[in-house]
Amino acid sequence: MTETATPAPTAPAASPFGLFALRVARSTRLTPNMVRVALTGPDLSRMASAGRDQRIKLFLPAPGRTAPDLPDNSDGQWYAAWQALDPATRGYMRTYTIRTLDTERAELTVDFAVHGEEGPASRWALHARPGDEVGAFAPVVEDNAAYEFRPPADADWILLAADASALPAVAGILEHLPPAVPVRAWIEVPGPADHQNLPAGLDTHITWLTTAGSTPEAIAAADLPSGTPYAWVAGESSTVKAVRRHLVQGRGIDRRRVQFSGYWRKGASEDLLMEKNEAA
Repeated sequence: MTETATPAPTAPAASPFGLFALRVARSTRLTPNMVRVALTGPDLSRMASAGRDQRIKLFLPAPGRTAPDLPDNSDGQWYAAWQALDPATRGYMRTYTIRTLDTERAELTVDFAVHGEEGPASRWALHARPGDEVGAFAPVVEDNAAYEFRPPADADWILLAADASALPAVAGILEHLPPAVPVRAWIEVPGPADHQNLPAGLDTHITWLTTAGSTPEAIAAADLPSGTPYAWVAGESSTVKAVRRHLVQGRGIDRRRVQFSGYWRKGASEDLLMEKNEAA
């Protein structure tokens, strides 16, 4: 009988994401309904971003607590670990876009669309002060799965449609695009004072809208460039679906060239939406 060597166990692949303990460096009111929070931390040099609409998870403290509970990610099962934490003390988890990441200065900035004291993330952003503690689940490699803007090489022009919740992602996308790429963008915000100066190429046209849900009609009335487009649509779920329906059915754009994301849904918190996704 010949003995065979038992293969050595294979080490698990390194996760492209990691957990970060962060604190507020400063906060700035950009517009009446947008707050920029700069965050710092001892290991922010590990964090990475693909730019564009790069998503991260933020962990915010529960009422009466100074810091959120962070889940264990040693086995890569961070979400199950998060669910297992005591809901009374773990705090809140919300999805946001990296606005800027400067690893040399160890600074991450996140723009929060705020709507008064309604909702834990809006409350937190409005009252954020230097030293306040938060956590993040974020990429540690630039090539990661947590961004959606991936135009094919043969796209002749870009269509962007968003509301205030996706405005930071639009800014990141515009910064990422070469200056010569034609862009047509529609952005819904609460009022004219919420307009922002965004990066613009040689043929970038941005239409600001101040009526909620008006984006589908505005795009339907627009003269769009000729050639093959790539569309990125994000914001309130029902508006996003209406825009996608118009682009695919009304304009005849290949559905594979329309990237759409419901960032939020009227009457539903992110906690509820995540629970529904887990149950599906």
